[in-house]
Amino acid sequence: MADDEYVYDEATGEWRPASELAAEAARRVVDAAGNPLADGDAVTLIKDLKVKGTSTTLKQGTVIRSIRLTDKDDEIDCRHDTIKGLVLRTEFVRKR
Repeated sequence: MADDEYVYDEATGEWRPASELAAEAARRVVDAAGNPLADGDAVTLIKDLKVKGTSTTLKQGTVIRSIRLTDKDDEIDCRHDTIKGLVLRTEFVRKR
């Protein structure tokens, strides 16, 4: 690992291996309309969603701020006022 080049990632403020950043750049996460998503983006729900494990329903048009990408290309991690640790599928959101 000593021969691996490190690159400063301005988004996280850390020095990261170049191979790790290249793998992330190759990965493309898109919303329901095909727009690319990135960490920190705000998204809008395109349909009402019942949240498993709660009696809460998130309504269409609800804005979710500061999303985080996960290891899976079709899921994003986010937080809502009433629900912590919410994971949404990208097919139900549109970039704002």
